[in-house]
Amino acid sequence: MYPNLKLQLFRTSVRQNYLAKQLGIDESVLSKIIHGHRQPSAEQRELLAKFLGFDEAWLFEKYEVPSTVNSVGNSAAPSIPKNDLS
Repeated sequence: MYPNLKLQLFRTSVRQNYLAKQLGIDESVLSKIIHGHRQPSAEQRELLAKFLGFDEAWLFEKYEVPSTVNSVGNSAAPSIPKNDLS
């Protein structure tokens, strides 16, 4: 995922479908780029950076979900037992 790219889209209130049309990118391709499911080409990176007015390297810093997080988003840390006060 590219959180900085998502942040800038949010800050500028630019909708993905509008941005895709402006850059000549298919909406589904842009969505996959934003969510980190597809690597943008050098041209796509440059177009996005210019449109949003930010440094390309910063926009495309990748965030990886730590491997200690399970599929429902809970930490894999051991659970803490409850006190038995009964």
